Amino acid sequence: MATPVIELKSVGKSFRSADGSSRSVLEGVDFTLNEGEIVALLGQSGSGKSTMLRIMAGLIAADRGQVLYRGLPLYGPAHAISMVFQSFALFPWLTVQKNVELGLEAKGMPPADRARRAEAAIELIGLSGFEGALPRELSGGMRQRVGIARALVLEPEVLLMDEAFSALDVLTGERLRDEILELWQTKQLPTKAILVVSHNIEEAVMMADRVLIFASDPGRVRDELPVTLGRPREVESQEVRALIDNVYGLMTAGALRPGRITEKEVKLQLGDRLPEADIARMEGILELLADEPFLGRADLPKLAEETELTDQELLNVSRALTLLGFAHLDHGDIIITPLGEEYVHANTPERQLIFGRQLIENVPLVAYIHHGLKQDPSGDLHEDLFLRLLRFTLNETEAISALRVAIEWGRYGDLFEYNFNTGIIQIPRDKEAVVE
Repeated sequence: MATPVIELKSVGKSFRSADGSSRSVLEGVDFTLNEGEIVALLGQSGSGKSTMLRIMAGLIAADRGQVLYRGLPLYGPAHAISMVFQSFALFPWLTVQKNVELGLEAKGMPPADRARRAEAAIELIGLSGFEGALPRELSGGMRQRVGIARALVLEPEVLLMDEAFSALDVLTGERLRDEILELWQTKQLPTKAILVVSHNIEEAVMMADRVLIFASDPGRVRDELPVTLGRPREVESQEVRALIDNVYGLMTAGALRPGRITEKEVKLQLGDRLPEADIARMEGILELLADEPFLGRADLPKLAEETELTDQELLNVSRALTLLGFAHLDHGDIIITPLGEEYVHANTPERQLIFGRQLIENVPLVAYIHHGLKQDPSGDLHEDLFLRLLRFTLNETEAISALRVAIEWGRYGDLFEYNFNTGIIQIPRDKEAVVE
């Protein structure tokens, strides 16, 4: 029988929106992290994955449900749980040695003992000889090693890694990931269980014993995929490629709306997030799909290799194309629609006309901005008007992102113009709006 280390039972968490209303970030989250396993958590940005990790670490409290550590309620930070963040979060004025010692110092450990423990953690993570270096003197990969050493020096039972490799270049991230796995396999880590939050599907499959798919609005565990392959795993092996394909299928299964995977068809709403996909990438994917060797249909993992896009970038582009009716997703494949084919073969003015029409029909935020401009006597409105509206349902970062995407798409669809200096959105002055 597996031994639970951390258990989340019907956990929920809400935050206050700009209008004072409660916005549910997590709802009904059930999850168990067992001793002796690595679990990977995949999901869209803003789905609540990082919030879940902070609840597990005891850094913030759940509003609903239970959080148990070794069967007992968790009411605050647990000394046996350490967290590694995406940002290196090092104190720039402290040496590597002093950065690693911080947690031990906070626990009141004598200087000689914490120096010895820190030196051992630094050696374990491959930074011997750099104890006296400052963060600015280290590469990105070395700074992240310091962050990992700082977590490991506390000898945690549970290691929570929140996008720990995503700020690194691909090769450095892969090397560090492999070294962590080797330490885990050889039992050199004091850690009994690891939870990895990632956007990288290959990373999840290469590391984890289980892959969880997180859905959004509110965040919850939607799917689980056991990974029974032994380690080390060969990334090009048929078994690993099949698992990656399977995960893509799970992440694109069901009815989709940007930032959300739902079990039933739900139409995009005015206050929803929009996928961060630029026009050039969207058109590039459509053109690839329409050409050889894909001939209208592509396996998403193969398309990721062909385009060198990250998983997150490709999923965002795929969701944007689906939203606009240029493609649809089926079991991890993306398939161009007849409208997508028409778009590929159109010239630039025709593409803009089609794009604008699809925006009006399928993206309520763009349609709302366009309608507002047509109704206003001056034909121009400040972006703050729409940001205030979006803040009712989105946090500040999400609201800014949604409006930025809507403006970029609307400008290309010739529905409105935008003045980057003044923040004014206005109807194109030199022609009639293309969609009435």
